[in-house]
Amino acid sequence: MTEAEIDALGLLTDPLRRALYRYVAGQDHEVSRAEAAEAVGAQRNLAAFHLDKLVAARLLDVRQQRISGRTGPGSGRPAKLYRRSTRQHTVQLPPRDYETAAHVLAEAVERHGADAALYAAAREEGERRGAALAARAPDADIATLRSYLGECGYEPVPDEGAGSGQEAAGPPDRVRLRNCPFHTLAAAFPPLTCGMNLELLRGLLAGAGCSGLSARLAPESGRCCVEISKTNEN
Repeated sequence: MTEAEIDALGLLTDPLRRALYRYVAGQDHEVSRAEAAEAVGAQRNLAAFHLDKLVAARLLDVRQQRISGRTGPGSGRPAKLYRRSTRQHTVQLPPRDYETAAHVLAEAVERHGADAALYAAAREEGERRGAALAARAPDADIATLRSYLGECGYEPVPDEGAGSGQEAAGPPDRVRLRNCPFHTLAAAFPPLTCGMNLELLRGLLAGAGCSGLSARLAPESGRCCVEISKTNEN
């Protein structure tokens, strides 16, 4: 934990700045100043000031692009487009280093071929979490699950009418996960961590009694490696 990390997170104590960060971080696309300002109900110049503060703190990334399609004299300045930074910020008091412990444990599992034991433990942990979810929300459906996964940091995104080419009339058939809570570990030990994550979520579905839902690996750049969808019973 550094002073810069503390200062960066301290910027989010400002309500408007926090609202801008949450909006940009929650989008699947890069966000212009005008879009961000409209989303939080702020003047464009004020939103631009706070967005650039967030960039300076490395909470957001920015790039410039002409979005009018025009080039040459009179085409105007390129627009600034913002997205959440890939940089991880962590503040723990007192300082802890769980990341190193996780890397050492993962290295030991790989070295001794204990993948199966890890996956079994992940499945059991998922089942415990699922049972706890079922206790507080009986008859959990895909909407309940999406809310719970949001609490766990997966940032679920509904994918309505996936593969149908039409807008879904009811709840989404598939939930894609924008964020991997185990990103650093997954980057160092991809098969091991993704397999653990898959079994954790499969256990969650089983423990919660979500028999109509299934979890499967669906790797995609910038997202969690697992997606959840309704089981095809036909």
